[in-house]
Amino acid sequence: MHIVIMGCGRVGSTLAQTLEQQGHTVAVVDQDPTAFRRLGAGFGGRRVTGVGFDQDTLREAGIEEAGAFAAVSSGDNSNIIAARVARETFGIENVAARIYDPRRAEVYQR
Repeated sequence: MHIVIMGCGRVGSTLAQTLEQQGHTVAVVDQDPTAFRRLGAGFGGRRVTGVGFDQDTLREAGIEEAGAFAAVSSGDNSNIIAARVARETFGIENVAARIYDPRRAEVYQR
């Protein structure tokens, strides 16, 4: 399965490496190109520099072939928006968004 991950911090990079080791193809999107260093030289997936809720950026990451999307950046609003774009615009059924603020989490669950 192809999986797109927004955010290449500790969670995103670990998730990307783990999923790739399990045999999935992975694309990681981050605004900061230096964040990709966390993936290590052995990472074979795509590294896409851009905003994770931008449709063109998501297309470059292969969202149209993706079976899952994870928004795990440090920003709740960005994660929520990216998750909605993945689900509502691209029809991705398996979507996860990391939300720090419990009040926002309730809104997202609805």
